[in-house]
Amino acid sequence: MYITSENGFFGDYGGSYVPEILRTAVDELAVAFEKYMKDPEFLAELKELQRDYIGRETPLMFARKATELLGGGQIYIKLEGLANTGAHKINNAIGQVLLAKKMGKTRIIAETGAGQHGVATAAACAKLGMECVVYQGEVDVRRQQPNVASMELYGAKVVAVKNGSRTLKDAVNEAMRDWATNFETTHYCLGSALGPAPFPDIVRTFQSIIGQEVKQQAAERGIKIDSLVACVGGGSNASGFFAPFFDDTEIKLYGAEAGGTGPELGNNASRMVGNAAKDGILQGYKSRFLVDDDGQAQETSSISAGLDYLGISPQLAMLGKTGRITFDAIRDDEALNAVSFFAKNEGVLMALESAHAAAYAMKLAPKVPKDKAIIINMSGRGDKDVFITSPVFRPESWKDFLRLELERLESNKNVHEKY
Repeated sequence: MYITSENGFFGDYGGSYVPEILRTAVDELAVAFEKYMKDPEFLAELKELQRDYIGRETPLMFARKATELLGGGQIYIKLEGLANTGAHKINNAIGQVLLAKKMGKTRIIAETGAGQHGVATAAACAKLGMECVVYQGEVDVRRQQPNVASMELYGAKVVAVKNGSRTLKDAVNEAMRDWATNFETTHYCLGSALGPAPFPDIVRTFQSIIGQEVKQQAAERGIKIDSLVACVGGGSNASGFFAPFFDDTEIKLYGAEAGGTGPELGNNASRMVGNAAKDGILQGYKSRFLVDDDGQAQETSSISAGLDYLGISPQLAMLGKTGRITFDAIRDDEALNAVSFFAKNEGVLMALESAHAAAYAMKLAPKVPKDKAIIINMSGRGDKDVFITSPVFRPESWKDFLRLELERLESNKNVHEKY
């Protein structure tokens, strides 16, 4: 099932389409990754960081009340939101930053959409003593202020990208330009399982600890897995969650894309559902993209900043094309409903990205036998989304909070200047 790429390709998708100036950097990274993934010292250090810094393993929680209310299959939630920094992104970030340090790099750059990869990279750099610059679209900077504040607290420089749609794709473009200029000292810590080879293999490998733990936890507890459900933006959490199960075709794999506000082009970020996406080459790899007939990027839309990217992991695109992964487009309102449902019934506050997977699972549950399990990957916690969800769930109280907070800041603007 192409668990690793073949010469950088997963079937028809993948590859490494980079300018000549980056060829040396990409080749150097591929050689180093292969070397250090066989190095006992590197692997031991990574395992220690996973255990003592990330906080692995993360729990696999039985959602008892949700199961009763929805009927059908048993619902379990893999709580990646309990990992240090609040999401699965730290699994990849700590692996790549450690790898870069072994390679002799001194500076790390990253792109981020929802901000979780940026936070994870900033935290990993703080832990391992590396300079960090994070590129984030100006739109995402505005709607993800809690994560921007965290990145800066970790010591990272956050650069608001003001080009194009000012979202994730534009942040990727800026990060690639920086890497091309500074690759001798700089490593680009790409946050999703896409981009030029070897990044899809690197990110999936570091994220596959999620699926490995699920497999072991299910075996230890006698859980009969019917299906796994993950949200899919670029594809990092889904790739790691699904990877150990790619060849086990008795277990169904479901990917939840951003259905946004509707099926019309520009109102969603659905690459595998519908007919809007096209095969193409963009940002260094071949996959499915929301582009026009001339290959120009189209606008995307999602309430979740982490799912509004116009492309998808080449490996997931291949697995969707072959039918191994079934995709569906989850609308914004369905994701918000899932946030509320699992918060009130399970005491779990999902990130908006993860809530897309939860909403998909809510649809699936009645169709699954009661002795079988649906496992949702809760890729992150929802506290980062307070600036998005509060205006929806408690609009008047949120307005009052913002107004009073501005008044407080104005009256105390000189108090904290020394900080």
